[in-house]
Amino acid sequence: MRRPNATPSTGLWPLVWMLALGLSLGLGCAGIALSPGIHFAYFERPASDDPWSGKIAGWQRREKADPAEIRTALPPVAQAATPGQDARPLSLEAPANGLRAQSLRTKYSSFLAERKRVLARDFAAWVQGQAKEHYVADGPIDHWATLEETLKANGDDCDGLELLTFQGLRELGFSDDEVFRAVVYRPSDGQHHMVTLWFETPDDPWVIDPTGAMTTGMPRMSDLPAWVPLKVFGDTAEFTVRRATEADASADFAAN
Repeated sequence: MRRPNATPSTGLWPLVWMLALGLSLGLGCAGIALSPGIHFAYFERPASDDPWSGKIAGWQRREKADPAEIRTALPPVAQAATPGQDARPLSLEAPANGLRAQSLRTKYSSFLAERKRVLARDFAAWVQGQAKEHYVADGPIDHWATLEETLKANGDDCDGLELLTFQGLRELGFSDDEVFRAVVYRPSDGQHHMVTLWFETPDDPWVIDPTGAMTTGMPRMSDLPAWVPLKVFGDTAEFTVRRATEADASADFAAN
């Protein structure tokens, strides 16, 4: 994946652009440092001359216009009883002492959170396995495919394969405001790459890399100090990422 040919935006934090201009531009998806502990503000309004905005907007228009002929068919929810029978409630016995170690609300929330993590990790492992068979380099022209284009072509590079995770997690119930596409950058060699970010928490998302070139498994962004997030976007939204400041940390602390 290539960086767009445009003048760098002054709205992006200076360190990234200085490094990007000083290094040769990375061509295609990244192949397999900053100091640890760096945090980012992920949802900044992009500058009017942001060089990524045109590329993102073009993909957004085409993705919404695509017919999306293939949809994930989820199995129906199992019925509580067979036809002609009444559903019978489960027999539950309260603890002998009448006390519960945790509230039902806490248990419910914890169970859902863990199931989502298991599902996301499984999806990460699946898409990284598929990339070994279906990775197809773009060639001289960097094209951001839609999901339908990727499926019809039976593969793509990181730009297209990442859509399997981005769209797939949303099909499986992850909300639009927690799963985003992201352009990341490696200052050491100027490589750019496309990954999915899952914001279980707002300040340190989980990273799902479709090709495994940046990382395998599903680590947090803070676990990958060699990479810098540049853009976060979805079908309709676009944000610029900047390095978080002490003022941001103070504001978060006050809000909590």
